[in-house]
Amino acid sequence: MKPAGSPSALRLNAFLPCAFAVLFCALTALPSPAQEGPLENTPPKGVAPKEIIQHFAAKEKEFKEARDQYTYRQDITVKTLDGETVTGEYHEVFDVLFDDKGRHMENVVFAPQSSLEQGGLSLDEGDIQDFRNRLPFVLTSDEIQEYNILYIGQQQEDELRCYVFDIAPKQIVGKKRYFQGRIWVDDHDFQIVKTYGQAVPEIRDTKKRGKEEHLYPKFTTWRQQVDGKYWFPSYTRADDTLHFNLNDVHIREIVKYEDYKRFGSSVKILYQGKEIPKGEQKPGESPPPQPPQTPPQK
Repeated sequence: MKPAGSPSALRLNAFLPCAFAVLFCALTALPSPAQEGPLENTPPKGVAPKEIIQHFAAKEKEFKEARDQYTYRQDITVKTLDGETVTGEYHEVFDVLFDDKGRHMENVVFAPQSSLEQGGLSLDEGDIQDFRNRLPFVLTSDEIQEYNILYIGQQQEDELRCYVFDIAPKQIVGKKRYFQGRIWVDDHDFQIVKTYGQAVPEIRDTKKRGKEEHLYPKFTTWRQQVDGKYWFPSYTRADDTLHFNLNDVHIREIVKYEDYKRFGSSVKILYQGKEIPKGEQKPGESPPPQPPQTPPQK
């Protein structure tokens, strides 16, 4: 995110500052919801932290491939606030579907004109990437080599007992965006059930030379079990103040992921333009032949 009125061009080809390479640097104020137990600095029993990482990374790869076979609705709301008064709002609702060739596509169902600039903020390329990829963060076996991952203890999340890890990218490569923060891995299925952190890199004008700034809020994403097997993102919330050189902007961001349905093709048997109920066709019997269609008269 950037201050309203900033140029639209954005380049993210800088390496992270040294502070980003050090774990815990952005984790000084973790949220503590009532359903969350105290963090216990105890080693896991019967399994090494390295094995847990390998387990959940493999599960994440499986989860990522499985989620690509589901349709769902994503509802994004970003508000700028003055106290509790809303000064600007961005709202987009879209369905993630499949086209006739089985490829993912987005169908926007609600997208009124954004008023965020009235609140002193505008979205940038990083925000759009984050909505799709960083907020529903996935850390697969193909990506763990890009991160420093440190086991810090165990914690109760509702009825789940979780292993807790802090993670940070080793470096920024090209324009790729990364996640830096904390993850909770359930001790039974070895799946990530919650994440807290921030998309990086940010671009700050630390020397106040008028450089365009791009700052991003800290967020929490909760997952929910779907089809009794996969833990898919269900809800993301951010409530943070972005400290630009020109001004501070308080934002509140909520993203909901709803109506997960596994994609599958269904075959309908038609006769004279009407569907034949499955019970009326005998096993092995071919459907009645379709009559020739009469071309429309010109």
